[in-house]
Amino acid sequence: MTLEMRPRLTAGPGSVVVRILAVSVRANAPRVWQDPASGHPLPTPCVPGFASLGRVAEVGPDATVLESGQLVFFDPHIVGRDSTDAVYISGFMEGFNAESRRLSRCEWRDSTLAEFARLPLENCHPLNEQRLLGDIKDGGLGYSLDDLTHLFSMLIPFGGLADIDVKAGDTAVIAPATGRYGSAAVHVALAMGARVIAIGRNATVLKQLNDIDPGRLSTVQMTGDVIRDTEVLRATAGGQGVSAFWDMSPPGAATSTHFTSVLNVLNRGARISLMGSVSPGVSFDYMQIMVRALAIKGTWMSTKEQTRRLLGMVETGVLPLGARAKMGAIKKFNLQDWGEALATAAAEIEPGEVVVMP
Repeated sequence: MTLEMRPRLTAGPGSVVVRILAVSVRANAPRVWQDPASGHPLPTPCVPGFASLGRVAEVGPDATVLESGQLVFFDPHIVGRDSTDAVYISGFMEGFNAESRRLSRCEWRDSTLAEFARLPLENCHPLNEQRLLGDIKDGGLGYSLDDLTHLFSMLIPFGGLADIDVKAGDTAVIAPATGRYGSAAVHVALAMGARVIAIGRNATVLKQLNDIDPGRLSTVQMTGDVIRDTEVLRATAGGQGVSAFWDMSPPGAATSTHFTSVLNVLNRGARISLMGSVSPGVSFDYMQIMVRALAIKGTWMSTKEQTRRLLGMVETGVLPLGARAKMGAIKKFNLQDWGEALATAAAEIEPGEVVVMP
């Protein structure tokens, strides 16, 4: 990776030029952006990036809502306009088929780790700046730009939680709940109305999560003992049982026992969301799934409709952000300090955000 100067971008049909204010740096970004064998192929050369906040600098001739100066949230999940089989995670992964590779290598090759980015019009969601950043005494929520960066970790978990229709009255298990995505999923599931059981191995982070909502949030430290963990989960769920299970396990979790322990306590008809990257796979109990009518849904990223719904939850105040919501710290870096940002993202994977602010 190198830092370079480029000519100023211009918007054309179907695009918008955005002045980037903050771009997310994920825990696996150093490997994705620097290791050709990461499993996240990218067109090279390219400008990397991911989910971002920015301000519209110029719109194309077919823009009908966006206008110069508007605060926007960029969803990096780019889908082909003439084929939903073409998918590109902007600046992060060019997809699994020829259509996706074609999409990633042309107009949208460059992403948001830059001062300005040319982006698809439909992926830039306008934000109600007056409501979000306005003073509380004037009807605003009083957030700062730093607070809004928590959206970066909530975007992907929301897709899976929405796909299995997590709602008021549900008891949902979130696993693992101690990283950036998992802890964000805890906040989102609570905002969707569920009672939440957050599980993981990191006792320190689990204790921090306990303070978010003592009335509707419980934590369970997993030990690897299937019988013991099953009993604790069942006791924590109480008579209501568990109706939803969201999982975003990392590649090394193929032998984790938590899958079995959670399946043991699911209600009949419970819904399961799989959003992780476990390789080569996980062994589920075939008969449990069939006899207990469990529904398993795989989700990659979130749809545009889900993204808009998530932003609406924040704008209405249903999903609080920032320190007042007991979220993690924001670690900020200049564009020139991209190397330090990558090192921090890889080394510190606890709840919170690592962002570059060009």
